[in-house]
Amino acid sequence: MKQIVLEKYHCMGNDYLIYDPNHNEMELNEERIRLICNRHFGAGSDGILAGPYLDQERMYVKIFNPDGSEAKKSGNGMGIFAKYLKDAGYVQKTSVSWMTADGEETVFYLNEQGTRVKISIGRPTFWSDEIPVTGERREMVNQTMVFGKIPYVTTCLSIGNPHCVIWMNEISKELVCRIGEHSEGAECFPEKVNTQLLNVLDRTNIQIEIYERGAGYTLASGTCACAAACAAVRLGLADSHMYVHMPGGVLEVEIKEDGVVYMVGEVGYVGKMTLGSGMTERLELL
Repeated sequence: MKQIVLEKYHCMGNDYLIYDPNHNEMELNEERIRLICNRHFGAGSDGILAGPYLDQERMYVKIFNPDGSEAKKSGNGMGIFAKYLKDAGYVQKTSVSWMTADGEETVFYLNEQGTRVKISIGRPTFWSDEIPVTGERREMVNQTMVFGKIPYVTTCLSIGNPHCVIWMNEISKELVCRIGEHSEGAECFPEKVNTQLLNVLDRTNIQIEIYERGAGYTLASGTCACAAACAAVRLGLADSHMYVHMPGGVLEVEIKEDGVVYMVGEVGYVGKMTLGSGMTERLELL
């Protein structure tokens, strides 16, 4: 009987399972990912980080959402995977790089244990065809969009994955879920979208609620935090160095003069999971 061994980590309550192909025989597919991520019948997580896939001197990582779809980028996931690489002995340096569906990613270790990391997220784009958003090419800043028959003033951008940010004075889990259920799969977003409700506390502190594509309501997200920070700066509501408050915790975000966005976060180790015979039997059927 084949077993699946997974390592679980979290960053501000945003939890991921590490599937290391070098220590597992059973391969992942969409149905298996859905079952493994299920919080009632599986191991439970906000996604799976599969890797490292080793090709000579390069490493590759695949990021999967709980619904089995593949994501191009995950800020918290990058920090979590960097911590795993250090724990598993793959990395002894003060930084690490690997390839994802969005290109090369780099993470810097800020302490010996690898629990505090600085992550280069890349540069945002607000152009509709690069996010993508349907229609003529335009910058998606202060654009009115309708979700569930209700109009909202939105700012949309991509920072490796698509985001829709809505600035409001009062935000809540219930509200972001109500909007997100309509915005995630709206026809105007051909690759679906992550939705963030943004509340500006002051020039260096913002608060967000998150509804992620393929995952639903999420306690924290690195790329969502960075996208909301970029939107706040673009709208003139915040400074370029700020703290993003989420239900799972606070993330430090800085937008450099060249446009590159960096985030600093804390990663925690949960434990190792070996799926039992009953679970692996179900997985082998899928």
